[in-house]
Amino acid sequence: MIEVEKKFLLNKEQEKQLIEGAEFIGEKVFTDIYYDAKDYCLTSNDKWLRSRSGKFELKLPFNKINEVRRGDLYDEIEDENRIRDIFNVSKDFGMEEGLEKNGYAKFCTCTTTRRKYKKGIFAIDIDFVDYNDDFTYGLAEIELMVNDESEMSKAIENIIDFAKESGLEVKYVRGKVIEYMKRKLPEHFQALVTSGLIKPEQV
Repeated sequence: MIEVEKKFLLNKEQEKQLIEGAEFIGEKVFTDIYYDAKDYCLTSNDKWLRSRSGKFELKLPFNKINEVRRGDLYDEIEDENRIRDIFNVSKDFGMEEGLEKNGYAKFCTCTTTRRKYKKGIFAIDIDFVDYNDDFTYGLAEIELMVNDESEMSKAIENIIDFAKESGLEVKYVRGKVIEYMKRKLPEHFQALVTSGLIKPEQV
C-alpha cells in the first residue's frame, strides 16, 4: 500500500469543522527518533528513517525533489530486514548500533499525541508534538491509502477537495521534523533548501 497525505495547520474552529461527523478511532502517544548522516544524505533526498516507539521505519518518496507538490507520496517500509539490507546493517548488531557504525546518528526526538478519526474514505490524524519540552507544534494530516502509483494523483485531488469542503486552507505546511530543523538545526534545514526539497518561498 502507498500512503498519500497532505498536512494542514488548524485553528480550533477548523478542527471542529473537520472532525464534525467523523468517527473517533482513538488516541495514542508515541516517540519518534529520526536519523541521518553527517552530509544529510537521507533527509535532503526526502528519505526519512525513524524509530517509532522502538520499531524502525523508512519512508521513501515517490515525488521527485524538484517537482511541484500537491501532497506527500511515500512508500512506507516497516520490515526491519529490508531496512537492514538498505543500510547494510548486519544482524550481528542491533539496528541503532549498526546504524551508528555506518555513520548515521540521531538528530530529532519528539513525542506525538495523535488523535485519529475516520470520515468517509479519509483518515484524519490530529497531532500535538512535543520536542522534549522545548516547544510544541500542532498540525493535521489527511490521508488516503492506495494500491499503486496510478491512483496517487486522484487521491491527492480527493484530499484537496475534501480539505476545501472542510474549510481548510490548502498551502505548504512544514512537517514536524522540518519544523524542528527550521527552529533548531539551521544548517540541516539549509541542506534541504539547497537540495530543492524545500523551496525558497517555503523558508
